[in-house]
Amino acid sequence: MNSHAQVPTAIVLSDRIRVYFASRPRQNLSLTTYVDLDLEQPQRILELCEQPILDLGGAGAFDEHGIMPSAAIADGALVRLYYSGWCRLNGLAPYHNSTGLALSEDGGRTFRRLTKGPVLDRTPEEPFSATSPAVVRAGRLWHAYYSCGLGWIRQGDQLEHIYQLHHATSIDGIHWERGGEVAVAQAHPEEAITRPTLLRHHETDWWMWFCYRGSQNFRNGRDSYRIGFASSSDLIHWQRRDHEAGIELSPDGWDCGMMAYPCVVDTPRSRLMFYNGNDFGGGGFGWAVWEG
Repeated sequence: MNSHAQVPTAIVLSDRIRVYFASRPRQNLSLTTYVDLDLEQPQRILELCEQPILDLGGAGAFDEHGIMPSAAIADGALVRLYYSGWCRLNGLAPYHNSTGLALSEDGGRTFRRLTKGPVLDRTPEEPFSATSPAVVRAGRLWHAYYSCGLGWIRQGDQLEHIYQLHHATSIDGIHWERGGEVAVAQAHPEEAITRPTLLRHHETDWWMWFCYRGSQNFRNGRDSYRIGFASSSDLIHWQRRDHEAGIELSPDGWDCGMMAYPCVVDTPRSRLMFYNGNDFGGGGFGWAVWEG
């Protein structure tokens, strides 16, 4: 694995919490595996899978150079894993992202791609990227909230990607209807918003956490990722209220400079937020317990 435990993506099973995450065996390469944690004491590791759960895509594929988890969902006897595929570019922009779907028939231990191509990708109306979705099923519809690329801006000697959260719906969770509907918009033109996570809160509300950053000095500075919050009563119209996210940077330690890629799940006893700290998960992931 070498470094990183990035984008923790949790699913609560009958006897454990399984957290998928992306490691970096070498620079510019991400692969996904998982760790199983005790339901009662998440600091207790039950099992660490030491092999990737999905191999890289072939030459020219959307996931040729990296695979990062985004949403794990129990669907009957299957586990669906929506994931971000990385493909390096040789032009001005360094990479391209889109979303793939893999299925597991053994409880989420091994996966196979549903298709070789992505299920969410660039379109004429959304020409840059579609990635890192939260996916939920409500009634007969699947809903995806994904990071839609808005373009690239130059900062110093490199280009930085900017994005906000858009909404799509589907009958089967595979083929998506997209109309460019914005779920959570940028607060300013240089903001980037990604990796949402959703929970039903009571009968009338949905809660969403996500992370957002600026585009200047965000890797190790004042514009680095923070965790934001929004709520909705209909899964369509969202009210952004970042001050209610419920969590802030620690005064020191592994999450004192950055908090990114939240994933919130309910266990039989508690509500947990898994997230990355400094260096985009270079120091691993941790969790926080909801006090509500």
